[in-house]
Amino acid sequence: MLKTFKLGGVHPAENKLSKDKSIGVLAIPKVASIPFSQHLGAPAKVLVNKGDKVRVGQIIAKGEAFISANIHSSVSGKIARIDEVIDTSGYKRPAVIIEVEGDEWEESIDRSKELKKEIRLGQKEIIQKINEMGVVGLGGATFPSHVKLMVPEGKKAEVLIVNGVECEPYLTSDHRLMMEKGEEMLVGTQILMIALGVNKAMIGIENNKPDAISHLAELAKNFSGISVHGLKVKYPQGAEKQLIKALVNREVPSGKLPIEVGTVVHNAGTTYAVYEAVQKNKPLFERVVTITGKSVKNPGNFLVRIGTPVLDLIEAAGGLPEDTGKIIGGGPMMGKALISADVPVVKGTSGILILRENESGRKEVAHCIRCGKCITVCPMGLEPFLLEKLVINGNFEQTQKERVLDCIECGSCHFTCPSGRPLLDYIRYGKSRVSQMMRSKAS
Repeated sequence: MLKTFKLGGVHPAENKLSKDKSIGVLAIPKVASIPFSQHLGAPAKVLVNKGDKVRVGQIIAKGEAFISANIHSSVSGKIARIDEVIDTSGYKRPAVIIEVEGDEWEESIDRSKELKKEIRLGQKEIIQKINEMGVVGLGGATFPSHVKLMVPEGKKAEVLIVNGVECEPYLTSDHRLMMEKGEEMLVGTQILMIALGVNKAMIGIENNKPDAISHLAELAKNFSGISVHGLKVKYPQGAEKQLIKALVNREVPSGKLPIEVGTVVHNAGTTYAVYEAVQKNKPLFERVVTITGKSVKNPGNFLVRIGTPVLDLIEAAGGLPEDTGKIIGGGPMMGKALISADVPVVKGTSGILILRENESGRKEVAHCIRCGKCITVCPMGLEPFLLEKLVINGNFEQTQKERVLDCIECGSCHFTCPSGRPLLDYIRYGKSRVSQMMRSKAS
């Protein structure tokens, strides 16, 4: 019987339209807009000025806070200006705008295609290198990867979990990486094992990717301590706490991190970025992005430089379809609508989904009928209908008591609601208000 988490979950249509499309390389943009905040935590501090010349891989902003990440130039050229640009969140963020001139890389980057299996760095050196190269979680949360590897005093990591689930409908970037860069990912997994001081790693992949499961399982025979596990197809299998429950049958306590139960989780794409950082001295300045949608002429997966306009990606897939209703950054369950196709690709951009007009409208909102479906599908055991009501009434003290901060924003409640209630919208707002309230009390 395939492993899975027990509580809640839904089964949206998979629509993996680009799963068989090999990774292509998107053309370098004419102008790159690179935000200084592409990660969870404090924005990086700018190190360059207008008029400076930069090269590919050059650090342009330094993450000085404990939770922050370095930002590197993805292109070579001249800094036209430092300004605010609208990013995928819809808000204006400080960014460097670079007019591209050629493609000159930092000489320290190993650009060879040769697989480097021998790991020469030790535990502390690995963590430092990952920090220097600006690696963050590529599954969506963009948490700085080096911070995850710094196990708090009194805690002990026992197993590394690599998240190759990719349960979000439509998205296939991790799938293609597992198929095309499997050995590099396994070396990256070994690097993370050394950094954590563990001798066991488990790679979880949903069973709708049998080719990736068999491919990595065969490769893993040559890598000590790494095992590959097929998982039942159920959304949100790729959520950290649900994946831990499925693979090692441990439950992360409310408000705690995976290290509480001896686990650390890294995304499959992150393991590849770690390989490139440690073995090739290559900063995280490009990533694989899925561009997809039922009306998209050529859905596919592309290696894209950070700062490239989303519009360039859309053009590479055949242009914007006439029946477009929304452009989503990410997948349909957790992604957010973009206000413009001119926003830049950032480290957390796993996919761009173009929804048809007849798919993008919301249901007409009706009264809650107390059917309880939102409760049965919630993987965190919450009561979404109650949280919505509390937020509407402004009762944020009770909202906190009802564990609103435990919500992983998977959207299962909204997906299943027969009344079309915007449950996730209210819960997200409730989380922000409760977090604000807690910070205010702490200060």
